[in-house]
Amino acid sequence: MAQNITETARLLVVSREPSVLRPLWSAAEPNSWQIETAASAWDAIERVQSGAIPHLLLIDLPRGDADGLHILRWMRRLRPDLPVIVICAAEEAGRKREATRLGAHEVLLRPLDEDRLESAIHRHLVASDNQESEFESENIEQLGPDSFFVSASAVSQKLRAQAELLAEADVPVLIVGEPGSGKHTIARLIHKLSVRSGFQFLRVNCADMPADLLEMELFGSERTAGANGRLMPGKLERAEKGTIFLDEITEMSLALQGRLMHVLQDKTLQKSGSEKPGSADVRILASTSASIDRALAEKKLREDLYYRLSAFTVQVPALRQRKGEIPVLLRHMMHQIARHYSLPERELSPAVLSACQEYSWPGNLRELESIVKRYLVAGDAELVFGDLEAAADDISGSLSADAASRATDLSGALAKEAEPAVPKSLKSLIQNVKSEAERSAIGTALQKTGWNRKAAARLLQVSYRTLLYKIDQYHMNSSEPFLSPIPAGKMSLQNTGTRGGGKES
Repeated sequence: MAQNITETARLLVVSREPSVLRPLWSAAEPNSWQIETAASAWDAIERVQSGAIPHLLLIDLPRGDADGLHILRWMRRLRPDLPVIVICAAEEAGRKREATRLGAHEVLLRPLDEDRLESAIHRHLVASDNQESEFESENIEQLGPDSFFVSASAVSQKLRAQAELLAEADVPVLIVGEPGSGKHTIARLIHKLSVRSGFQFLRVNCADMPADLLEMELFGSERTAGANGRLMPGKLERAEKGTIFLDEITEMSLALQGRLMHVLQDKTLQKSGSEKPGSADVRILASTSASIDRALAEKKLREDLYYRLSAFTVQVPALRQRKGEIPVLLRHMMHQIARHYSLPERELSPAVLSACQEYSWPGNLRELESIVKRYLVAGDAELVFGDLEAAADDISGSLSADAASRATDLSGALAKEAEPAVPKSLKSLIQNVKSEAERSAIGTALQKTGWNRKAAARLLQVSYRTLLYKIDQYHMNSSEPFLSPIPAGKMSLQNTGTRGGGKES
């Protein structure tokens, strides 16, 4: 168990101003915080690099001094998990925005309010403490508010080592892998480990917009933006000195791919509607989930662009190829999603973790995240994880026969918790337990909704067609005593339709 850092916290303060240090000393004494001061930004960087890492960094930005923002850029690269509070003058709104963009967790304005300062320090120390105590033993690297990299398997550790090497090279990189496998995460990891980490990381999904809008999104336009006549910069310009990630590059038109070649070859940027080229100091990372050979054969990817990008290629393995890290992913996703929606975390039983490791996850990380969200809301492991079987029936063609078979195995594995194993009839026993649990859940939902089957389907979070199929499969009807509709005055959900086989709302 990690020691509570809120009780023994070390705060490193980059400031010489008595107006900043006095309220800090005043807040530190009753809280037993240890205050250390650094004479300059570079002094603070040397301390962190030497291993004297504080629990919280406070940076005072004097008027006209750019060193504070430089230290913020470097700290984001050295210690992205280190909470940083920036202090600046109230009239310097531009520096406040810049500090936030560069990764400051909070910006406080001078003159400092002692209560607000103490509250901010407490808040960020508690957040850091919770993160360390929950995940200190797990190989999780936070890349942003909603992005993280897990290196809990040999495959992922090798992938991270590859990303670290490419981060130092500052060259274009092509990232390939199945949809939802984490290509965006690898791009963020390369950026975070590179010298460009203090600048912007921008993502463009080339499949999300038509060619003309994508052109404007990337290259900007000389057309005026309203009466003030300001130009419209594209993301290639906005990502100056940073990194731009072009997701699904094969969905970009060949004409745009040709313009992109000029950026890669000559570091020049030609805005739409302009004859005057500009410079483009930006690193380009690209990805695709398509077959490269097919994309080249079908003229969806220019050969010259492919050869320019593919000199350095990263192959992101599918989730089924790194099953050892699924328990870590499940727990971390549960923690993050629960915190995002302000809900209590739900326990992941050994049966759930084991079953998830057996499933093939054709949707990769996206499917895993979706399942965690559903379990967090519904709280019924059998209903949520077992519903993968129903999903295989309900979404025609979305899962292979093998994946559908694995979905059945998943729901069966979850049912093992309900009854001890009997070697001679284990398969039939599991199926019976699963069926009984499923029939009971459906019966309860139908009873609560007064046999309004559409309302019951919504309550169970399954499709209406799936529910009708299950009702028919289990020969269920409202004449059964257990399934009789609850009288209107006792219903927990409003009955919007007639009972039994009446008309649905």
